[in-house]
Parts: sequence; structure tokens; C-alpha cells
Amino acid sequence: MREALSEAAKSGEDVPVGAVVVYQDRIIARAHNERENGGGPFAHAEMLAMQRAAEVLGTRRLHGCKLVVTLEPCPMCAGALVMAQPDECVFGAYDPKQGCCGSVYDLPHDPAFSRHVPCIGGVLEEECAEMLRAFFAEKRA
Repeated sequence: MREALSEAAKSGEDVPVGAVVVYQDRIIARAHNERENGGGPFAHAEMLAMQRAAEVLGTRRLHGCKLVVTLEPCPMCAGALVMAQPDECVFGAYDPKQGCCGSVYDLPHDPAFSRHVPCIGGVLEEECAEMLRAFFAEKRA
């Protein structure tokens, strides 16, 4: 999670969210939000990290991987998580407005899907949440 926090700090004008993908105990991909920096609407940290990991592995399936992200995935990212099929998702801060790995909805465990991704939230939660609080406080100032 500390590596994901380091990535989040690189988000610039975007919401500070960072993600890493771990495979066989090493980070194979990392990303931060790039939506406001020309990346477009899909340039969420999780989406970028999973795409980069798929390129490294040469497959769309992230079997054997763990996604680590500083904020609970939104509906789009939770859907991508189900489709990419990593072994696990670990996140820091919960998102009570858009979180879809247990807060608002639990898409990775929806019985409608044949694959389910275990999700663990609250890892370094306070540090992850504080980075977000500071960002939004500065935006409102």
C-alpha cells in the first residue's frame, strides 16, 4: 500500500489515487489517476495499472495477481476488476459515495457473475483518506 500511496502523490491536479499490481511478490505495474492530465475518463489508477499488468503478462487475465489501490474502486473499476480476474483486491480508504467493493455496492461479489474477486478494505485507511481529504480541502480553499 505504501507504493500505491507513492503513486497517488504523483496524480497532480487529479484526485490522488494510486495503484500497483503485484505478481509473485513483486510489483509489475503501477499507476496513478491521469484523467485530468489528458488521460480521459477511463484513466483511473486501477484501470491503468491493470492494463499495464496485462501487457507485462501478455494476457487479459490477471491470475496470480493482487491489485492494491488507495481508494475503494468505483463501479467502472470494480467491473474491470471482475473482468481482469486478479486473485485479490486490497484497498485503503472506503468510498461511501461511489465505492463498489463493499460500500455502496459489492460488484466483485455479485452472484450474477461467474467470477468473484476477494476484496480487503481499510489497509492504511487513515493515510489514504488523509491524502484525499487534504486534496479536496485545497480544492475548496
